[in-house]
Amino acid sequence: MQAWLNALPYNVEAGGETLRSFRGVVRANQAHCLEAALFAAVVLEHNGYPPLVMSLESQDNLDHVIFVYRAKGHWGSVARSRDPGLHGRKPVFRTIRGLAYSYMDPYVDDTGRVLGYGVANLAEAMGRYDWRWSFGNCWKVERVLIDWPHVKLPSSTPRYRELKRRYRAYRAANNDRKPLDYRGREKWTPIPAEFT
Repeated sequence: MQAWLNALPYNVEAGGETLRSFRGVVRANQAHCLEAALFAAVVLEHNGYPPLVMSLESQDNLDHVIFVYRAKGHWGSVARSRDPGLHGRKPVFRTIRGLAYSYMDPYVDDTGRVLGYGVANLAEAMGRYDWRWSFGNCWKVERVLIDWPHVKLPSSTPRYRELKRRYRAYRAANNDRKPLDYRGREKWTPIPAEFT
């Protein structure tokens, strides 16, 4: 699933904002983070996984949404992003909180910082709303996730400032490429070729 999403072009919403269902992603052959999470939820729900998505709340209101799953008692994720460190994670995290924390450092850029996370089972949270097969945009999913209760993830302000400084320095020294060298990178799933 992660390899298939990695091969898709990232949806930069050049023609206007979108929030496509599984059907819309297949038709457009591109996805942004929430579209990828919905796509993964539909496919993996048919393979026995509950349609769980995690919303990572950012201080700059540019939240990130990922599909989360449990395998052999450990948590992992499937995701698509415009940032290399925000893709999937191997199922090696003992807690959902540990999985959320694995996104903390790579989330830091010029404006982003994870403040908290919320996990929703879309089958329960969305009721009869057609988030799986809709031909149109699924804006209700975004509204539900924004309003969903989030658990705070405290982080050190000095560490945040240092990560931000390193992020800017790396981009300045590397032709504006985004950094890949993060603690815990061995727990990431393969990232799209565009970043390597």
